[in-house]
Amino acid sequence: MSDLPRKAVTRTAKLAALPLGIAGRATWGLGKRIVGESAEIVGRELQQRTAEQLFKVLGELKGGAMKFGQALSVFESALPEEIAGPYRAALTKLQEAAPPMPTRTVHTVLEERLGPDWRDLFEEFEDKPAAAASIGQVHRAVWHDGREVAVKVQYPGAGEALLSDLTQLSRFARLLGPLIPGMDIKPLIAELRDRVSEELDYGLEAQAQAAHAEEFAEDPDVVVPAVVHQCEQVLVTEWIDGIPLSEVIADGTEEQRDRAGQLLTRFLFSGPARTGLLHADPHPGNFRLLPGGPDGEDDWRLGVLDFGTVDRLPGGLPTPIGVSLRMTLDGEAETVYELLCAEGFVKETIELDPEAVLDYLLPIIEPARVEEFTFTRSWIRSQAARIADPRSPAYQLGKQLNLPPAYLLIHRVTLSTIGVLCQLGATVRMRDELEEWLPGFVDGVAEDDADEEESAAGA
Repeated sequence: MSDLPRKAVTRTAKLAALPLGIAGRATWGLGKRIVGESAEIVGRELQQRTAEQLFKVLGELKGGAMKFGQALSVFESALPEEIAGPYRAALTKLQEAAPPMPTRTVHTVLEERLGPDWRDLFEEFEDKPAAAASIGQVHRAVWHDGREVAVKVQYPGAGEALLSDLTQLSRFARLLGPLIPGMDIKPLIAELRDRVSEELDYGLEAQAQAAHAEEFAEDPDVVVPAVVHQCEQVLVTEWIDGIPLSEVIADGTEEQRDRAGQLLTRFLFSGPARTGLLHADPHPGNFRLLPGGPDGEDDWRLGVLDFGTVDRLPGGLPTPIGVSLRMTLDGEAETVYELLCAEGFVKETIELDPEAVLDYLLPIIEPARVEEFTFTRSWIRSQAARIADPRSPAYQLGKQLNLPPAYLLIHRVTLSTIGVLCQLGATVRMRDELEEWLPGFVDGVAEDDADEEESAAGA
């Protein structure tokens, strides 16, 4: 029997308690206001209580509810400070920890999957989990050959719990709206549902991690732990120490923030080019800063964890992304519009003004227009406000654009990464990474011109 609170009535009641709790606390806040306490103090206390309940419920449920909370946490930098502030600490906790699975359950899973003599595989095994996530928890151990390893054990019933949670959350999407104003929650939940079965398959995760570990084995900037052993519900990988990115966000130096931001950007664009895979879960809990970069012990490398969700891109990121981005920067409105139409971003039944589309895109790609760009919460909030304000031309145009299925995960990963960069407040040379790794950003335009010249010569 699973230790997750899986019964539908129990899980539904816990999730239902979120919006009901918000309503109850709003009434409590009104009462405090009536007896003379200041609106600012009451509001702050109200939001803090809501944040604490959010963490408690999502953390206890693990499964899809917690995965949903992790997804929200990377978007908090786009929210107004008075809304984001009280939730930041609670949501960030979801990136690193959750109430652990009982030791007896861990041992039962290991015995079922690794055999009755499973302890012989380890010189040491720590029963206390080092980290807990949405579908499993990680234990530190020493493998029988002396290597320090991370042992990821999947919660029994995690698949059933994930699907149940996400079904319930989709029903409560309208009620959860006040927690994250301006964000359409239903598509986020629908996409999370689509990825559940893949993330539950530790065999697929092992393949994706092994591919990255092999490719980045000699890389001076990025560290991916090698896969040591894998079977159903258990994944053993090499252990890496380091500073969690959530700690860098909270207390990191400017140097650490900038280095983390640069390497995160580099990994986003270089990963697909080098492995044909896009790491598709870029929340801060999946990254570490490790000492010992190219400039010695005082420099930093980026450790990358959790390859449960990847997008398979055999040719790297699609070339039209690079070409259209380059053309947008060059102000080629007509060409950009034609590319967007050809890729399905503008449906055949829709006709838009190419210059208006260019005006819509330029502020979003500002980081690629300059040699280096400082990502801030205020910048991403201004972008979110521009696109979400029903009175703005950007909002009206954005409603008419389409997101083709092939670009859905790429779009989400890019936005999430930008959200993390804004949480870091990092200054990043994004253009350098685009020129190095994004197909079509440099070569695509030149190749198109060369093709045209060859055609003209042949004629």
